[in-house]
Amino acid sequence: MDLKAGWMGSASTLVVALGCIPMAQAEDSAELAKKALNPVAAMYSLPVQYNWDQKMGPTGEGMHSVTNIQPVLPFALNEDWNLISRTILPIIDQHGLAPNGAADKTGTGDITQSFFFSPTKPTASGWILGAGPALLIPTGSDELLGSEQWGLGPTGVALKQSNGWTRGILANHIWGLDDSPPDDKEKVNQTFLQPFLSYTTHTLTTYGVNTESTYNWQSREWSVPVNLTVTQLLKIGGQPLTVQAGPRYWLDSPEDGPQGWGFRAAVTFLFPR
Repeated sequence: MDLKAGWMGSASTLVVALGCIPMAQAEDSAELAKKALNPVAAMYSLPVQYNWDQKMGPTGEGMHSVTNIQPVLPFALNEDWNLISRTILPIIDQHGLAPNGAADKTGTGDITQSFFFSPTKPTASGWILGAGPALLIPTGSDELLGSEQWGLGPTGVALKQSNGWTRGILANHIWGLDDSPPDDKEKVNQTFLQPFLSYTTHTLTTYGVNTESTYNWQSREWSVPVNLTVTQLLKIGGQPLTVQAGPRYWLDSPEDGPQGWGFRAAVTFLFPR
């Protein structure tokens, strides 16, 4: 950050560093904050999200962290439609999930690649919609970190933004394409549901709650973490970004899955067009 330009430039830079956005840019920043909460906004972005969970494995002493790298790439198909590419690449670190450190691993998990065809304008009632395919790509660096099979299914999102509120749901279902997965793997057949609700204040601070529930149709088990987050829009050196942090609590999880409280932190770099 350049602090060498005169006292006015120094003061301006300090204000930005403290997360305060100049009044002349307030309207644009408010719109940017809304887009940052919209999964199908026509805006390039790079979220990096860290999740930490505990009390896993047969002894309840295991821990598991996942850093999700999630680039979002919008493509204008015509005046009426956009195609939004959303990629989730997990970097996994897990310890204590099995005796003698047998499951202690660090590496990449499977990529979830989604494509949303989304109208450029909301519906008459203000709803923003998107739908398309979701693809599971077996990029796990170790057999303990991935499903070792390709998967495919539908995904969709619906949300509405008004008076500072953002509410909606993102969902997908993925079926494994391999009729004979590896012997130690069950066939992928799972539903993901992410209802979300948030409120953005005049200072561009957003308070949010969501669940990221997964139902495994093979084992008939739910995984239900609830995330409570606080997100702030900032501009540092002219680069807009959001920072987020908050606790998460597992309402339900499979046997040996995470229990109790966890934690989430994220940084999202925004590149408005």
